[in-house]
Amino acid sequence: MPGTIEARLAELGVTLPDAPAPAANYVPFVQVGDMVYVSGQVCSGPDGLIIGKLGADMEVEAAAAAAKSCAIALLAQCKAACGGDLDRLKRVVKLTGFVNSTGDFGDQPKVVNGASDFLVEALGDAGRHARSAVSAASLPFGVAVEIEAIFQIS
Repeated sequence: MPGTIEARLAELGVTLPDAPAPAANYVPFVQVGDMVYVSGQVCSGPDGLIIGKLGADMEVEAAAAAAKSCAIALLAQCKAACGGDLDRLKRVVKLTGFVNSTGDFGDQPKVVNGASDFLVEALGDAGRHARSAVSAASLPFGVAVEIEAIFQIS
């Protein structure tokens, strides 16, 4: 039976996928006390990874949607860290967003807003967080966005 957070996600038309497996030699999350540190999640959609470079071949709106997909994967990892009970999530503490972009592109914050806006819409005040949004010359597999997160859980 889904909990309160998953019911809210369902209202938004979002079903959490299984937590993605790591793509290299790392763990998907580490819990220290009541904090969960989730490794960077790359953007993906129904057709696979979302590839692109802002300032070259991708628009901000498409990249913001890609960032939202990262946030959904982050919640899936948090659910796994919580033993399947996402209602143990107390708050999103921090996001660090990496945007695959050209040297002259400066709208990284608008891109990462796709994740931030979604988390606030889904979690209310518990979704408000500190954040960094930075440019990257390239990202793994050529993806447009990668985001890591810190969550507080009960």
